[in-house]
Amino acid sequence: MSSHDPSRRSTSNKINAELDRDAAARVRACAQAGPAALEKRIQELDQEWDIDRTLMANASTLSLLGFAASRTVDRRWIALPGVVASFLLWHAIQGWCPPLPIFRKLGYRTRREIDAEKYALKALRGDFSGVTTDQPQQAWNAAKQ
Repeated sequence: MSSHDPSRRSTSNKINAELDRDAAARVRACAQAGPAALEKRIQELDQEWDIDRTLMANASTLSLLGFAASRTVDRRWIALPGVVASFLLWHAIQGWCPPLPIFRKLGYRTRREIDAEKYALKALRGDFSGVTTDQPQQAWNAAKQ
C-alpha cells in the first residue's frame, strides 16, 4: 500500500498490516463465494466511511456539543470546540491527530485502502482484462500498489 497517505503513514505498522490482511481475506472470500458476493461487497465499500470522513463527523459532533454545553451548562465548555478544531487542523497538516489511532484500531480505513479492496473485487468481477476469479491474490496485489 502507498506510503503517500498521511493517515496510513501515521498509523502503526501492526494496525496497517491488520487492515491489509483483513481486506485481502475479504477479497479471497468474495472470490470463492462468487459474483453475487463480489457485487454485494462492492456496494458495501461504496457506503463505507473512510477515516477522514469519520474524523470530520466526530469533530463536528464534539464541536456542536461543546458549543451547546457552553450555552446551557457552563461557558467553559466553549474550550471543547477550540481543542477539537486544533486536532482537525493538526490532522490536515500532519496527517495525525489524537483520535486517529483509536479510529484506525476500530477499523476505519483510508480512502485508498477502501478503493484498493474495491478495485481488487472489480478486477475479479472481470472489469479489467487479464485477471480472473482464480487469481484473488494477484488482483489484491495489483490494486494495492
